[in-house]
Amino acid sequence: MQIPQLNKFSLEFPHPTEASEEGIVAWGGDLNPTRILKAYRSGIFPWNQKDEPLLWWSPNPRLMLELKDFKLRRSLKKRIKHFTFKFDTDFRGVLERCASTPREGQDGTWLHEDLIESFEVLNGMGIAHSIEAYQDDKLVGGLYGLSIGGVFCGESMFAHVSDASKAAFAVLIEHLKVWGYDFIDCQVPTEHLLSLGAKEVHREYFLMRLESVCYDEKTELWRVDEDLVTNI
Repeated sequence: MQIPQLNKFSLEFPHPTEASEEGIVAWGGDLNPTRILKAYRSGIFPWNQKDEPLLWWSPNPRLMLELKDFKLRRSLKKRIKHFTFKFDTDFRGVLERCASTPREGQDGTWLHEDLIESFEVLNGMGIAHSIEAYQDDKLVGGLYGLSIGGVFCGESMFAHVSDASKAAFAVLIEHLKVWGYDFIDCQVPTEHLLSLGAKEVHREYFLMRLESVCYDEKTELWRVDEDLVTNI
């Protein structure tokens, strides 16, 4: 099938169910933060290598994590006590480390400077957030994503110390539960996310769930509740 090209002067996307077999909805357009927000609310996300055409995806199946299904293993629970955690203290630092950390089976990164700059704007708007793990005041792990109503759309994570990103993920999930979030969009399957309790679902089910909560705006301050962390 022919992949439609987006009009740079319009924020409209084809419906996700019109995606190609690989999950590509469209190409082109730009990384204007308003367009990115529109895409995520529609179940679509950008994903392309630097200097390649900008692609917009909505894969089938989709990976999502029900907050109650997160598998907090006893060993990880102990490791949480080895870190301190913060939200949005070094947002760009998290993105830069996610971009530069080598990953098995990947050559280069899709998290290029244009995308980082757009996510920084979304962070300033209170939509994109980072969750950071520190040891001795040094950033050693974390992840980031977008808060789309009652859904947290996870983007990427990194760890320079064993279990740092998993610990940050566990802390995030406990806060999302308290704040009344519905689920985490994990986008595409990885062994790591599946091991933490994420499950593949049909795209239409994902879109139905997303539509029901994507405008349920949250007003949390994104500050770490130390008592909550202590009691994990």
